[in-house]
Parts: sequence; C-alpha cells; structure tokens
Amino acid sequence: MRISVIQMSPGSDKADNIAQARRLMVAAIEADRPDLVMLPEMWSCLGGDQATKRAAAEPLPGPGGAALEGGAYVMLRDLARSHGLHVHGGSIGERCGDKIANTALVFAPDGSEIARYRKLHLFDVVTPNGEGYRESDTYVAGDSVVTARVGPLTTGLAICYDLRFPELFTRLRREGAELILLPAAFTAETGEAHWETLLRARAIETQCWVAAAGTCGRHVDGHGAARQTYGHSMVVDPWGTVVGCASNGPGWVTARIDPTLTERVRAGIPVVDHRRLT
Repeated sequence: MRISVIQMSPGSDKADNIAQARRLMVAAIEADRPDLVMLPEMWSCLGGDQATKRAAAEPLPGPGGAALEGGAYVMLRDLARSHGLHVHGGSIGERCGDKIANTALVFAPDGSEIARYRKLHLFDVVTPNGEGYRESDTYVAGDSVVTARVGPLTTGLAICYDLRFPELFTRLRREGAELILLPAAFTAETGEAHWETLLRARAIETQCWVAAAGTCGRHVDGHGAARQTYGHSMVVDPWGTVVGCASNGPGWVTARIDPTLTERVRAGIPVVDHRRLT
C-alpha cells in the first residue's frame, strides 16, 4: 500500500486552506498514485481567535449534525469518492456545543466515513521559549481510542500532542494497529527537539508503521503573535527507520507500506508476548 503524507501551510482563512489542501492532494495523487492520502492537524483553520476557530468549525453528519456544503468535510468525502482512494482528513474543527473538538476523519474510496477520532490530549503548556498554548480554552477532549480498516491494514488514529503519551500507542497496537496515522501542528521549537525522536520511538515500541503529516510555515494566533510550525512530515517503518521525510515547506512525501517488514520485525522481537505490565 502506498501513502502520500501532505504537508501544508494553513492560516485562518478556511476557503484558502481548503483550496490549498485540495491542490496538494490532487497533485500527490496524480504524481504518485497512492492508496491513501492524509492531511495535517487543523489544516482548515490554524490560528486566529476563538471566534474565527468556531466559525470555521463544522457540524458533522450524525445525531444533531449535517455535512456543511462547501466545507472541509464535503471536500474530503468527494475527493475520496472521485479518486477512488482512502482519505485521512488530518483533523478539522467539529462543532460541539460551546466548544470545538479537534477531530480526525477517515473516508473509504466510495466516500463513506469509516472513522472519526477526537484528540484525547489537549496541549495546555508553556514551551521553553515562553510561548503559551491553552487548547482547553477552545477545544473539548475526546474519550475514545479509534482504529479503522484502511485497505489491508488495521490503522490507529492519534493527533499531535497524543504523540507524547505512549500508553495510547500501546493500546492501539493491542487493538491490532499495523499503521498509525498522526496529523500534527508541532511548534518549531518542540519539533526540532522532539518530533523525529518521538515518532521513531512510537514506531519502534509498537512495531507499527507511523505516518505523520505536519503543518509548516507561519500563522498568526488570536493575540496577533506569529507562530511557526515545524513541518518535516515523515513516514517511519516498524524498525524505526525514517523511509520518507518532507522539508519545511508545502508539499508531500510518499512511501510504500510493506506488511512483510512488519511481520519480520514482530517475529524477531515479540514484545507483545514479553510484556508483563499493562
């Protein structure tokens, strides 16, 4: 199975972001013919104040919600259907009462939604350079671990800050994951220090393929401050080898997911059989 991981530089203009995402996905599909294409975290609206984020968030199909024509959900659904491939929609804002969920969506080649995951861990931190982030002021946390069947593979879902919580990834492996998809908007500072290290660690300890789509470039937050995200989207194999990596600008990286490598790694070091603590 081939996967194209899209890296884009979104801002707070939702229409521009949708156009950029569609353009990059179509370019990757036409160039590399992937079976699965994925986007980064909150690509539909990154930056802006709480009112901007809420305005960009969408009601999702299901009880109390319907797809927003012209919105991100419809674009993702229609792209999956028109190109006949799986689409992991990174994450977008989902309307949840007075707050928003940071929600990942997966679509099958016929355009049907096959998975929905809300980010479990919210980024409420002050980074070493003094930048503060309070996702819980705007977002509500999810409460479920989610896997989905994507082509021949059981696929686990995580988002950005989830990467720092290995117990989630252990749970995904326990539930059958062979590939883990992680959209992100890592800060430039934490990305340079930890991004590749954490991705490789999660791949090694779960013996899963890990594909991570990051945002890049600058956006402006609700207080008018410029924020820089790290980019460097990548695919890591179950041995911890980086098999594809983007730089720090918009584009994509495509890699082949080889299930036979997963089988060899797991047979050689059967950590699941040896685990004593749960």
